[in-house]
Amino acid sequence: MSLDMDWVRAQFPAFSEPSLAGQAFFENAGGSYACAPVIDRLTRFYRERKVQPYAPYEASRLGGAEMDEARARLAAMLGVENDELSFGPSTTQNTYVLAQAFRQMLQPGEAIVVTNQDHEANSGPWRRLAEAGIELREWRIDAETGHLDPDRLDDLLDEKVRLVVFPHVSNIVGEINDVAAITARAHAAGAFVCVDGVSYAPHGLPDVGALGPDIYLFSAYKTYGPHQGMMVIRRALGDVLPNQAHHFNAGVLYKRFTPAGPDHAQVAASAGMADYIEALSARHGGPQTGAGAARKAHDLMRAQEVTLLQPLLDYLAARNDLRLIGAREAGARAPTVAVDLHRAPEPVAAALADHGIMAGGGDFYGHRPLTGLGIDPDQGVLRLSFVHYTSEAEVAKLIDALDAVL
Repeated sequence: MSLDMDWVRAQFPAFSEPSLAGQAFFENAGGSYACAPVIDRLTRFYRERKVQPYAPYEASRLGGAEMDEARARLAAMLGVENDELSFGPSTTQNTYVLAQAFRQMLQPGEAIVVTNQDHEANSGPWRRLAEAGIELREWRIDAETGHLDPDRLDDLLDEKVRLVVFPHVSNIVGEINDVAAITARAHAAGAFVCVDGVSYAPHGLPDVGALGPDIYLFSAYKTYGPHQGMMVIRRALGDVLPNQAHHFNAGVLYKRFTPAGPDHAQVAASAGMADYIEALSARHGGPQTGAGAARKAHDLMRAQEVTLLQPLLDYLAARNDLRLIGAREAGARAPTVAVDLHRAPEPVAAALADHGIMAGGGDFYGHRPLTGLGIDPDQGVLRLSFVHYTSEAEVAKLIDALDAVL
């Protein structure tokens, strides 16, 4: 079943906002539009429940209940236990906190594997563990395609490796890595696994429980929600990592790695993400709640994106004045498309804006993959990214604008 695009776009107030009329949004990898249920819940919290939660009076009780609702519903959609899902201020900060916990647990001479395909948020914090005597082993991308070859990981694994860190999707390369297969290889070698899902989750929430990583991180604000970082930490790892929160929170898994108090309103508003996913599934004849609804929504989103992405990839691949980064088959990647123009991309992005296209140019915190691909990070790339609410007409408009500008 194809997406009911009129219904989908009606769930996002941005599409009826006069100031955005006539503009097609192609910088979703930097942050998606928020869906109406998130906006409604956030507004209600600030109007009615902006008090310290979990006290016995009604406004406080309702505020705490809504925070608990967000965690429970989203954890179920991700295929994990309620308390294995934590909220924090951002994925970058969540990763730094986790890296500090590993710094305390690991011993000098033990090793971790990092990649040069990652966004800096899932690379820099882990690389700093070298300051504590932890050995860093870099799993490197193919310099031409950006592909992260799982067979090359085997050469890096041995009994010293305690952690393997990699992205579900690189925000530069766009290719979807096989999380389940890579995780199985790492676990077989006795290593924990941390996956950056920031560039995958907006295209459909994954079943983290089935995929198997010990840590899975993503950003709600790129997944139609508020500006929160979300992290799954499976209990087997979370219980052995040193507590990073107040000592009296050590026994609560979802609090152990959030040393600062969470943003109550934004945590509560995250339940709106579940509202939207369930409504999307139900609208298209799928399950109305829980993991089943998440799977149905995931498949609907991916099918829409693959259909729209292939014409854009074909158009870019046919040009001889640019370099398309990553796979040319839409089914193998997310609709996050980086293009090396062999010149500064910002003026091109500015010219596209004159044609009603919202896109960006730069390094996108991807210095390492850009360098690995032989692209100067100071020059950067033009990035064109969309999600399931993007229309066929908007992709056609993008291609026409690229023709005019390039």
